[in-house]
Amino acid sequence: MNLRNLLTFSRNFVLKTRRFCSTDLYEPNYLEEFKPKIPAYDVINVKLHGYDYCILESYQKWLHNVMKNMNLDVENGWAVPAQHLQINTYKPNTDIVNSQFDLRVYERTLQINTVTSLQLSTLLHVLNSSAPPGVTINVAEHHQYDEDVRYVPDLELANLKGQLDTLGGPSKK
Repeated sequence: MNLRNLLTFSRNFVLKTRRFCSTDLYEPNYLEEFKPKIPAYDVINVKLHGYDYCILESYQKWLHNVMKNMNLDVENGWAVPAQHLQINTYKPNTDIVNSQFDLRVYERTLQINTVTSLQLSTLLHVLNSSAPPGVTINVAEHHQYDEDVRYVPDLELANLKGQLDTLGGPSKK
């Protein structure tokens, strides 16, 4: 009698499991609980702009350490070539230059991978409260332009390639 109950149980179990397996891959409900419920951003760039090289460089170092302590995945950090600006002030109602200033704008970028919206809001509060005077901070998603701007073009190489194209292109052997 005990064997008969065991066979009936095993036959019913096989029929129930076959029903799950025949139509679809059975995945337990608890797997849905492991998916993140908080939205995450893929790649975020934190751009720092400033007029003083030393302050900007030390702030980038401090911010990098803060991001590491917050368990953020800082993928990369780089410097962009400085922009040279010439500022002129004029005498009132004339075209005569009163003063002339040469400014350099330095830029540093920190790239963060897979940051949640909660971590990003905390980071934005830290950025807002800790920015030194003269430093401007921009937070945006990564674009191809950000990658292109970080490399200095080799003008001599581009000139030689242009001359080679005007002569008929590279020789083919």
